[in-house]
Amino acid sequence: MNTMKTAQAWHHELVAALRLGSPLILTNLAQVALLTTNIVFLGRIGKQELAAASLAGSLYQACMIFSLGLVSATIPMLAHSLGKEHTNFAEVRDIIRHGFLTAGLICLPFWLLLWNIEPLLLAMGQNPDTAALAKDYTHVLQWGLLPYLGYIVLRSLLAAVERPFWTLWIAIAAIFLNMLLGWGLSFGHFGLPALGLRGPAFATVTSSIFMFAAMIVLVQRHPFFKAFEVFQNWWHVGWPRLKALLQLGVPIAITFTLETLVFYAAVLMMGTIGDTALAAHAIVIQLCAISYMFPLGFGQVATIRVGRAVGRAEPIAATQAGWVSYALGVGCMAIAALLMWWIPDRLIGFFINVHAPENRAVLITATHFIFFAALFQLTDGAQAVAAGMLRGLYDTRVPMVLALIGYWVIGVPVGALLAFGFDFEGVGIWMGLVCGLTVVAVLMTLRWVRFSRRLRARSYINGH
Repeated sequence: MNTMKTAQAWHHELVAALRLGSPLILTNLAQVALLTTNIVFLGRIGKQELAAASLAGSLYQACMIFSLGLVSATIPMLAHSLGKEHTNFAEVRDIIRHGFLTAGLICLPFWLLLWNIEPLLLAMGQNPDTAALAKDYTHVLQWGLLPYLGYIVLRSLLAAVERPFWTLWIAIAAIFLNMLLGWGLSFGHFGLPALGLRGPAFATVTSSIFMFAAMIVLVQRHPFFKAFEVFQNWWHVGWPRLKALLQLGVPIAITFTLETLVFYAAVLMMGTIGDTALAAHAIVIQLCAISYMFPLGFGQVATIRVGRAVGRAEPIAATQAGWVSYALGVGCMAIAALLMWWIPDRLIGFFINVHAPENRAVLITATHFIFFAALFQLTDGAQAVAAGMLRGLYDTRVPMVLALIGYWVIGVPVGALLAFGFDFEGVGIWMGLVCGLTVVAVLMTLRWVRFSRRLRARSYINGH
């Protein structure tokens, strides 16, 4: 009987994870599609424009990821709160309000940083012409950061109450808006001005504003969310709540950023090798960004399901929630790795014309890179979900240290040594990425194993 109950519990968790994870993953894919379509349009404009957008987009994503990590602290906080009492509207409202405040505060320094991207890139030894193009792109793109973060805060609410489908439909609508505006503003279609490099940036900013506005309308008008009264007393600031959000969110943000900056360091190193390596890297890293949305989604599922189980004081359910999400996330990345090894040319062909003679060098280089990108799919998936599992337990500081060790003590130095010390160039950089991600995945997983044993022991002591 106990075996049957255990099997039913695992099956229930699997169904719940897939039901919650599917729209979250599709929403993540929809969001990454905003920047992916930009890369596609820019690849049709020219190689230097693609290289410039890679530099600018990577810095913007680093800022966005830090900000995303900071406001993502609302997810475990909401999950714990709703796990204890599903009608705790006042506390939910308080968490959302301080999520908005945190988003506004973090945007100010990042806007200043992004506005000065050209001198920053020149100081890092990048091509002056490429740096100037990157400035034109960033000076438009940066204004999409605040509405995007506002959308993320409201998305946290929908995810925590396990009703994420509305965010999916909003994100899908934003994709089509971004595609149409990007196509029109890049090349002058639909009677719009041909803005070249700045066209996709304008499209992405407009799409971000649309997503935030649509979410506001949803939570204000939909009967289910009206009970939360999200915008009631929105000007009230509680310093204890803000402090708690920052204590949880800053380590998450730093962990996200340590990983993101590893890839930006790779972009900068590729830039010193040449535009061909940089353009090839931009293509492969975008493919990795797409596949990463699967474990990222299941990491979000783990945070919510583990957090709600802990809030209900059900430790066994918390461990089951974590391991189910882990298996699903790693399994998806195994499929991604096989596709990268099986059809690399077709995947690269989404971004450039692989039959054009002028793209031959980029194709060959990207094919070399994609082999190593496939190698770290499993470990990248493992570390993403494991981090989400630990966040559900409010464990964010030690994972931050583990990320620092894996990415910056091992990954970047190994990549730089192989690239420039042993003349492996771009391939050496990707080998370093594989090493760093593998170390982080192993350390994060071992930490979750330790915590899951504690949870099971707690359940046994409490009478099981």
